[in-house]
Amino acid sequence: MVWPDDLISIVLAAFLGAGIGLERELSGKAAGLRTNLLICLGAAVFTIISREMVTGTSGEVTRIAAQIVTGVGFLGAGAIIQDRRGVHGLTTAATIWLVASIGMACGGQFYVLAIVSSLIAVLTLIGLGKLSKSLERYVKKSKPQNTQDELD
Repeated sequence: MVWPDDLISIVLAAFLGAGIGLERELSGKAAGLRTNLLICLGAAVFTIISREMVTGTSGEVTRIAAQIVTGVGFLGAGAIIQDRRGVHGLTTAATIWLVASIGMACGGQFYVLAIVSSLIAVLTLIGLGKLSKSLERYVKKSKPQNTQDELD
């Protein structure tokens, strides 16, 4: 085990997860700073464990990685809510999924991939979030008001 490299992996995962989580927190989303940081850190730790467990064996590194994806899928599914007004939480679920992959990249020591992915994620969440809100206002203004009969 190369401890300094693993330390870099987990610190970077925590930092990148926190960066994405901060945007979610400032946007008032349930899965915010702590949640995204912990998901990213956890994925990095599991990836490091997976890598270290197979060292010197004929084991397969991808087994634990595949289970990370499955486990995070359950977290994401829990973030999605459906009600009469539609489906909510899809962006949060997608962010949870992405943050786990960034943690896995950190754990696998793919640092440039993790950093670039995080930057793209934050820019997407901020930039496209503003665009989405503008589009929603435009659609609401141009849409005729529904009568009660149309709602039932």
